[in-house]
Amino acid sequence: MSELVTGEAVALELLPAKFPSRALAVLLDLAAAMVAYVAVTMVLVVTTSSLDSAAQAALGIATFLLVPIGVPIAVETLSHGRSLGKTALGLRVVRDDGGPIRFRHALVRGAIGVVEILMTFGTVASIASLVSARGRRLGDVFAGTLVVRERIPVAQTGLIAPPPPHLAQRFAGLDLSAVPDGLWLAVRQYLTRMRQLDPVVSGEMAQRLAGDLAARTGAPLPADLPPAVFLAAVVHERQAREARQAFGADGSAPGEAPSAGRAGARASAERDAEAGDPSVYRAAATPVPPRSTAVPPAAPPLREQPGERPATGFAPPA
Repeated sequence: MSELVTGEAVALELLPAKFPSRALAVLLDLAAAMVAYVAVTMVLVVTTSSLDSAAQAALGIATFLLVPIGVPIAVETLSHGRSLGKTALGLRVVRDDGGPIRFRHALVRGAIGVVEILMTFGTVASIASLVSARGRRLGDVFAGTLVVRERIPVAQTGLIAPPPPHLAQRFAGLDLSAVPDGLWLAVRQYLTRMRQLDPVVSGEMAQRLAGDLAARTGAPLPADLPPAVFLAAVVHERQAREARQAFGADGSAPGEAPSAGRAGARASAERDAEAGDPSVYRAAATPVPPRSTAVPPAAPPLREQPGERPATGFAPPA
């Protein structure tokens, strides 16, 4: 993942396109441009046969500049970075800040692409893409653009299951002010993808992230909890604090009746707890014996009412 920062200081996670997919997209674009160029040339040869040789040569040069070069620039400008080949492979050209490209970006990419793709048969573009950390060719470097993947497999984007109910208030006293945003992002990415990792690798990553998180909070790592469960519980506590700060201590939004806010938060929490499966964290660490502290029985889950907001994977504070 490539983390980009927008003009509003918002970090974006973009997945840069790899060299094979970019090369295949360029080949599809070149094939389409050559087919269009041959078709237009044949039409011009038939319709301009009565002209002299100088006029035919001028039309040939104009056709070469407009069809294989000008048309791709116009297509990328109007489609905001999606050419025919990129659309087929799920790619898109974006600015360095993650925004859509404009005419000047497409013009610089197309002009430099004539040298590094057409004149050198793609040799310069291939070398530049392989050397660049984000797979950018010279046209992307000078234009300030990046080719990213728009289609990400669904398996790579998952919800974070809520922690067990008895851990909801256990970490309420932790000091989370010293935890950097990069560590929160790493923990969230791990929790959404830990079921796709090898169990040994997943356990090592969870242990390392839990140690870093415990060191930042100044509290020792709980010995009775698997590292993955500890990470999920602390992330849940952070979101609970943010929800209380945004909606008030009782969970009601500004101008909303407190009872309605508490009821909505409780229903959402119980719905998320019912939808979540805390057993998913068992794959990241060995099972832990049950705690000796008695846990009060949980209230029966409420039914989801029509029109309510779907569960997000996190249980907001009740």
